[in-house]
Amino acid sequence: MATISAPKADSAADIAPGAPGERAVEAEELPWIEDAGKVAPMDARALSKVFFERLQVLEEGTRDHQYARNTLIEMNLSLVHFAARRFRSREGGDMDEDITQVGTIGLIKAIDRFDLSREVEFTTFAIPYIVGEIKRFFRDTTWAVHVPRRLQELRVTLAKAKDDLAGRLDREPTVAEMARHLEMSEQEVIDGLIASNGYNAGPLDLPGEGEGPAGVARPYSDAMGAVDPALETVEDLHTLAPLLGRLDERDRRIIGMRFGQEMTQAQIGAELGISQMHVSRLLSRAVSRLRSGFFA
Repeated sequence: MATISAPKADSAADIAPGAPGERAVEAEELPWIEDAGKVAPMDARALSKVFFERLQVLEEGTRDHQYARNTLIEMNLSLVHFAARRFRSREGGDMDEDITQVGTIGLIKAIDRFDLSREVEFTTFAIPYIVGEIKRFFRDTTWAVHVPRRLQELRVTLAKAKDDLAGRLDREPTVAEMARHLEMSEQEVIDGLIASNGYNAGPLDLPGEGEGPAGVARPYSDAMGAVDPALETVEDLHTLAPLLGRLDERDRRIIGMRFGQEMTQAQIGAELGISQMHVSRLLSRAVSRLRSGFFA
């Protein structure tokens, strides 16, 4: 994500006294902050109120509105870093930048939707937006296989129930015990456990079941099938079939002799009693019609 920076202030020389435009009037009411990212959190809280007051009356799209909005984002990035700390252990620190990026999206949404009349501190209002955006990121992107959201949420519920019951029973709980504990059917528990397998995917070079020629378990990749190279040809033929039906009988016959029987244009001309040049024109026209229909 690109660094968000506040627009540079116009110098006094750039704005003539009495010149039209809101910049000359409104710039005086907003303090200029050269590096909003270095504002201390306590100072940012007080300054944010000032900027929100002006943001609500500034016209969207103007330079003053952009300056106020961008400054609010930079001043409150500490909220993103605060909220992101609890999620960074999930992926071993490899996704710190991604977490910060999506958290910043949540911050921007909070700024755009915040209203001072709510009489709520902006920090209280913004944290749920930031956390919600980060959770959505993990839910939608960290699963190795996409499963319905209901089953993604069930995975978390089952994990908590499993830990709770394991502590009480001093062993792994059965499906029936988890179902009773969660007051749901055994099939729902089974569905959730199966869906949990889609959260992490192991590498294909891990040993699978069964032994190879040397008595060593073969990796899963050795048991995977390959794409049939003729499959694409079959699909093309199915697509061409109705297009061939739209050609007249002579054009279909020419296409069949040229590409089916692999006859030369001279041989086709002799068969139909027309010149090779005429065959070339008819063949070119028919192929052009097929191509346009194929890629339409």
